[in-house]
Amino acid sequence: MAGVIRAVFGPVGRRLTYRRWTYFVLGATLIVPFALAGFAIVPPVLGMLLPTDTAEQPLVVAVTMALAIVVWAAGTSFIPAVRVVEGTAARELLGPGVPAQASLRATNLEARWKTCQWFLVHIVVGAVVGGCTLFVPIGMLQSFLAPFTGEWLIVQNTPVRVPVGWQSAWIPAVSVVVTVLLVHLVNLAGVGMTKLSQVLLGPTPADHLAELTRRAEQLAERNRLARELHDSVGHALSVVTIQASAAGRVLDADPRFAKRALSAIEESARGALADLDHVLGLLREDQPGTQPQHTLADLEQLLETMRLSGVAVETRITGDLAGVPFAVSTEAYRIVQECLTNALKHAGRVEGAVTVTLSLAASPEALRVEAANPLTGRPPTGRGGRGIPGMRERVAVLRGQIEAGPDDGTWRVRARIPL
Repeated sequence: MAGVIRAVFGPVGRRLTYRRWTYFVLGATLIVPFALAGFAIVPPVLGMLLPTDTAEQPLVVAVTMALAIVVWAAGTSFIPAVRVVEGTAARELLGPGVPAQASLRATNLEARWKTCQWFLVHIVVGAVVGGCTLFVPIGMLQSFLAPFTGEWLIVQNTPVRVPVGWQSAWIPAVSVVVTVLLVHLVNLAGVGMTKLSQVLLGPTPADHLAELTRRAEQLAERNRLARELHDSVGHALSVVTIQASAAGRVLDADPRFAKRALSAIEESARGALADLDHVLGLLREDQPGTQPQHTLADLEQLLETMRLSGVAVETRITGDLAGVPFAVSTEAYRIVQECLTNALKHAGRVEGAVTVTLSLAASPEALRVEAANPLTGRPPTGRGGRGIPGMRERVAVLRGQIEAGPDDGTWRVRARIPL
């Protein structure tokens, strides 16, 4: 019994029902200006186009009025702002289930045509619900007085005569039932419009493509920032970790080496802070900061830091590195940095300095980068490593090629980036 009562009277006390009712009443009000324009324009036009007897027939006038209202409403719905207003109202009043894209501006013909259909359905259903809203509650209020006054449904000053007394007691009961049925009608119409919104106000294939493009751009940007953090901050932390460990072991036996290690730690930490500030500025969508991206012009400073860290770097540079385009120069710098960091982390686990041979050759067609070091520690291809995949991504963005792996007792990285 409780379930039946809840099913019958549940929508009456539900707040969402009255929000949906408001949405349909809004649709009824939207049809008013089109109806007023029809009353002002349609009869004179029919009088000019049709014989007088035909032009004054109620059916002809009604059909012509309906067609005129549909045409004017359809034309209005193609205004881009209509989709924004309709979508926002639907999301706020129809409740959950309306697509989040419903309030977006129509950007193509398909979306505008769907908006036109939605707008027409809204005003038609709104006109039906609005008409019932206008007469049913008034009829219910009049029904409570009908057994006493003998009059009910006063329309155009002409009431419907009913018996006085208990013989008319059924009128208030039927009026309450009809009012409850109207509430259910509004609720069902709201459910139907919510489902229809997923078809007419949801994203079009073009919207899906735009969203996928936006997501791809976001992922690409996140990957780029992750590479920057890995290559800059990761490089500095590797240097700091290894040098701090080395300084701690030889602090008493070799103070000079410990001092040099502390200098490398200081230099690496300072550079990491600058790089971190630059990346955080990108994450906050700030204007480019004072710390620019490193290029091959900063190569000597990088090599000096690595030498302080215990890496003996032998360089062979041919061609004009200053003439390398900025995009290629920045990516090449990060590749060199990653190669030196890997050599320090892996080959540096044995006693003695790490020797790295670095070659850079710039030609009018391409920039070639090659780094090689003795394969003495564990190769930098352990599970979870991001350095080599990051280098491959950098080279792939610039349509280059890269090889990394062991080569006759040597770990070798070769990269070619077209200019």
